[in-house]
Amino acid sequence: MPVRSLSTMCGRYAATANPDELVLEFEVEDDRTGEPGRSVLVNPQEPPPGRPDHNMAPTKQAPVVLARAPREDRAAGPSRQLRLLTWGLVPSWSKDPRAGARMINARVETVAEKPAFARALAARRCLVPAAGWYEWQVSPTALDAKGAPRKQPFFTQRADGASVAMAGLYEFWRDPAVPDPDDPLAWLTTFTVVTGPAEAGLDRIHDRQPMVLDRDDWREWLDPATGAADALALLAPHAPGRFTAHPVSRAVSSNRANGPALLEPVPVSELVGVVDPMTGEIVGADG
Repeated sequence: MPVRSLSTMCGRYAATANPDELVLEFEVEDDRTGEPGRSVLVNPQEPPPGRPDHNMAPTKQAPVVLARAPREDRAAGPSRQLRLLTWGLVPSWSKDPRAGARMINARVETVAEKPAFARALAARRCLVPAAGWYEWQVSPTALDAKGAPRKQPFFTQRADGASVAMAGLYEFWRDPAVPDPDDPLAWLTTFTVVTGPAEAGLDRIHDRQPMVLDRDDWREWLDPATGAADALALLAPHAPGRFTAHPVSRAVSSNRANGPALLEPVPVSELVGVVDPMTGEIVGADG
């Protein structure tokens, strides 16, 4: 039985690879993670952008793979680049960059129709590399200290051990208050993760999941020449079995928590009213 969820999807993931590892796995031709870029954060990002982050959250800068012609040589054609982009898409026509905080996800069912996403779907698609993503399961039996349904975080990853390549869209927003277009602060580059219905098993954790592209589809998804309809066809449902999921520490719920320990499975003895994604059975205390 699917579990009804009250949380936002997809709102956290683990970006644990270093740029040099992503360059190899994603066949990147141009690593631009060392370039300065505008951030929307008031305080310095922790861990710093480009470092392994086991609790990537919206508004942080994260490594993203895209195919784009170099600005200094547009005639060269698109090359596969690795860049640090801010999570939370800000459309080019937006008057306020704070709009990105509300656009961390784009629903696959409506992405081609929404003004905020349609133009990016047509020509600005990206891959968002991750070790996996977090999602919170709402317990059908257990309550927390406030009397609300208890939420148990899960970590989902590929069963084959490869990185998760989440389908994303990116946009450039130009700050009219910065007169020099060559000033790195003149541009804010942002992205969103495309989500769809959760596949069988994962729907016992949450009813949505990020759309994940297999390696054979990366090139077509990234190619700016691929039309929107053909790009959407790459996001068709897959047969279950690509992913495994396990409960993890509730510490991940805090933005300040980080480190490899967040990915470790929680012992059954510490679970309360949790539904096993594979069997649908309640495991741990029943609350």
